[in-house]
Amino acid sequence: MVGLALGGVAVRRARRPERDASPPARTHAVPSPPEPPLERGLPASEGLATRIRSLFRGGEASEQAWRGLEEALIRADVGPTAAGALVRRVRASYRPPADPAMVVANEIAAMFEDDPRWTPPVGSPGIVMVVGVNGTGKTTTIGKLAHRLSAEGCSVSLAASDTFRAAAGEQLQTWAGRAGAHVVAQARGADPGAVAFDAVKAAQARGSDVLIVDTAGRLHTRQPLMEELRKVKRVLERAGGRVDEVLLVLDATTGQNGIAQARAFTDAVDVTGLVLAKMDGTARGGIVLAVRQELGVPVKLVGTGEKPDDLVPFDPREFARRLVA
Repeated sequence: MVGLALGGVAVRRARRPERDASPPARTHAVPSPPEPPLERGLPASEGLATRIRSLFRGGEASEQAWRGLEEALIRADVGPTAAGALVRRVRASYRPPADPAMVVANEIAAMFEDDPRWTPPVGSPGIVMVVGVNGTGKTTTIGKLAHRLSAEGCSVSLAASDTFRAAAGEQLQTWAGRAGAHVVAQARGADPGAVAFDAVKAAQARGSDVLIVDTAGRLHTRQPLMEELRKVKRVLERAGGRVDEVLLVLDATTGQNGIAQARAFTDAVDVTGLVLAKMDGTARGGIVLAVRQELGVPVKLVGTGEKPDDLVPFDPREFARRLVA
């Protein structure tokens, strides 16, 4: 292996991954600093609460009202399956003169109640693989996550395994500079698996607590690209013992296409959590209810803006309140 360090970036010649089993990463929780309020970045869903209250005006809960509620939820990107499940929950708990919009919000939060929360997978190193389609904000999410982990006292390494997009490495290095993280990269067009392998070994040598692995954006319908993603995960598992988190970044404006994305990536690499990105605009993010209902994948983090601090753990009650505001 030949390599040299330039500006905090380890540049290495591509090579084939080797089989080298290391002990599993040790995982333990790291105390988190106080969170900024989620509502700072999350916009209210205009009109949803008003629509719900108009359906139940005077406390009436007719079949027409229930059908209208289901339609309103579907229009908010909740999806037919999740909307139907949510309406059944609301029907069981709504008692006039309770505020129907508040009942809906409470039931949305309850759907996420037992889901695992985000916990930094600190180990030797803990490995986080980040995946998603093109343009969802994966690299920005990785940069903000590296910043967050560094602020919590973790030493962080980054793997630039997106060797396809021209500016991916430079963008990752910019974020790494803000977070004080170390980047392992190779030339554009290099084997993503080789980059991942080298990154694990470099992170082990440096004693990094967490390694975050960037991957190239890909259409979930392109099977050869999805197979490449499977290969990267296999390499990480051989080199590091295990992959602690596979985070799928979903654009909050995606709509129902997000279900197909989540299903394809989960089938390929066993997604363990969602990152809901771009929640600083008018997006509602109702798609995560659909993904949670149909695939059982929990939401771990929410991106609320472009600043380094604008990535926070998912708060079901605050999210539900804002969704139904």
